[in-house]
Amino acid sequence: MLRIVEELDTPDGYKAELIRGKIVVSPWSKLRFKKAMKSLRLQLEPHAPTGHDVDVAPFLFVFPGVERGFGPDLHVADEAAFDADGRHADGGALSLVAELTSVSIKDADWLDKLDAYGRVVPVYLVLDMQAEEITAFWDPSAKGYQSRTTVPFGKRLHVPAPFDFELETAGFAPRPDRRAEESSAEDRAE
Repeated sequence: MLRIVEELDTPDGYKAELIRGKIVVSPWSKLRFKKAMKSLRLQLEPHAPTGHDVDVAPFLFVFPGVERGFGPDLHVADEAAFDADGRHADGGALSLVAELTSVSIKDADWLDKLDAYGRVVPVYLVLDMQAEEITAFWDPSAKGYQSRTTVPFGKRLHVPAPFDFELETAGFAPRPDRRAEESSAEDRAE
């Protein structure tokens, strides 16, 4: 299955992931998420572990043993992971992943990805764009993350080690005048 995902020629603007042993093709993040993703990237860069790169480029990270391969919205990973041949990187190279939820695939961010990331990735951030809040998960274990905290957009969020800083979330919410029309458009699309 992973080989198929690797070789799949998805249309521009789409990504393929391996979720629960199934290939799922979904669009990349919405344009309105760019501002939040850029703010997150710029705030994370000075706090990233040495040798780790903060990026939003579309790379597939695999998690052996759980039949999962994800292309996170934002990732922080050891640069050495990209020296290998092939089209996917080892999920063990990640120090942080962030997902921005959309109505159509929100359950994957909160369930499947939380389960896989929670075994190996030190920090997982979920920006719930519908609830306008951000959750940090940390302390990965064989049973998943052992710690979490949630704050509404506009409040500072402590991003735990290996980053250990206060993240400003004020600019993460969509413009108030656009929320109602975007919500209606998402409902019609589903």
